[in-house]
Amino acid sequence: MINDPNPKGDPNPFAFLEMAALEFGALDAKVIPASQVIVENRVPLKCRTGCVGYGKKLTCPPYVPTVDEFRKILSEYNYVLLVKFKSPAKADPDVICSIYKYWLDPDSPAEKKEQADRFWKDYFGESKNILLTMLELEKTAFNAGYTLALALVNGSCRLCETCNVKSGICAHPSMARIPEHAVGVNMKKTADLAGMAIQFPVSGNPTPMAMLLID
Repeated sequence: MINDPNPKGDPNPFAFLEMAALEFGALDAKVIPASQVIVENRVPLKCRTGCVGYGKKLTCPPYVPTVDEFRKILSEYNYVLLVKFKSPAKADPDVICSIYKYWLDPDSPAEKKEQADRFWKDYFGESKNILLTMLELEKTAFNAGYTLALALVNGSCRLCETCNVKSGICAHPSMARIPEHAVGVNMKKTADLAGMAIQFPVSGNPTPMAMLLID
């Protein structure tokens, strides 16, 4: 942990970031000590075993910092801004519980597949909006003097239809950001600890979360 950049003892020196997040359309925002972010080795296993995008995007494993590398990076930050959003995506509870199956299985019942397709279309669309919001928050923090502020987002990158993985060169390096779970952040535990619990299984609209590392 580096020295506290708030020598004046302001009880909430990052209130301006919390307010900015709400003004940008976030559902909730809260600054927590970086030490309260839960990082676990097991989290990226979900990328390997449960994600169709594994290895297909430069912002996802295996192209991102390892969990151990991220732990070292996180230790150099003092605070983290957690930001909760409300996604427009929605589907019936039975579809939600098997959302990947109904989305990818060609033999899925037509009505359920249609719901799953619509859910992911809406969810991925909002994920791009979340990225843009987090980039604005990153810029806001940077312009306030927190020059190493860096956003992590809720899901895999949606900037390009097909990522330029083969050449290894990102087409949007100033915009693309790494998903928090890709580097081991257990966002569910972190959100619970911060008093911003994520409802799971999802009921109604999902509430994806992103985070901003603040130096």
